[in-house]
Amino acid sequence: MTRPTYKKVLLKLSGEILGGEQKGSIDLKVLHTVAREIKLAKDSGVGVAVVVGGGNIFRGVAGAVNGIDRATGDYMGMLATVINSLAIQDALEKQGVNCRVQTAIDMRSVAEPFIRRRAIRHMEKGRVVVLAAGTGNPYFSTDTTAALRAAELDVDVIIKATKVDGVYDKDPMKHKDAKKFSRITHMEVIQKRLGVLDSTAVSLCMDNKIPILVLDLLKPGNIRAAALGKKVGTIIEAE
Repeated sequence: MTRPTYKKVLLKLSGEILGGEQKGSIDLKVLHTVAREIKLAKDSGVGVAVVVGGGNIFRGVAGAVNGIDRATGDYMGMLATVINSLAIQDALEKQGVNCRVQTAIDMRSVAEPFIRRRAIRHMEKGRVVVLAAGTGNPYFSTDTTAALRAAELDVDVIIKATKVDGVYDKDPMKHKDAKKFSRITHMEVIQKRLGVLDSTAVSLCMDNKIPILVLDLLKPGNIRAAALGKKVGTIIEAE
């Protein structure tokens, strides 16, 4: 079996992609796809941690725009990530993959609290670890959560799974002449304001020399291919 280039990865999923066509809910077809792709990567010998957003259910920023206190809205969004994380755990377990959900907000009836050493141990034992409830603090996105947890768990790469096949100089959904980057630096992402992740997350990855690989989640085998070092999507790395 081909040895993976990346031994440990952190998969960052948006809540929106998990929602698919189901507004305000979870698209079970997409959920199945996510679980299948994670299983393929894990079966290739890759340690996998997952951070998922909650935007398919509730977004704190959107709530603030509509009159909800920003901090309260962010906590509501964190709870939405727990719902998504439990769904991913269930889907993985149905495919025979051992999985643990850890939360930054203590809710022991449904998940473990986030403990760094325990999360690392789970990954060493071949379990997928889904990291829920953001950082446990308002005003921080799940992108930043992904960067923070990637540094804490010493992963080799963050895989940002999206609906597009990489990073472009402008929105490829709106501009036919959008140019795709095969490689770009953290600093260029910040300077060009490409918006693939928020600037806090990119800066944290830059400071800790964590590469970010942006790829199309819905293309079968993409996550496994990326972990094996094949040319997929766009790599964001240091100079």
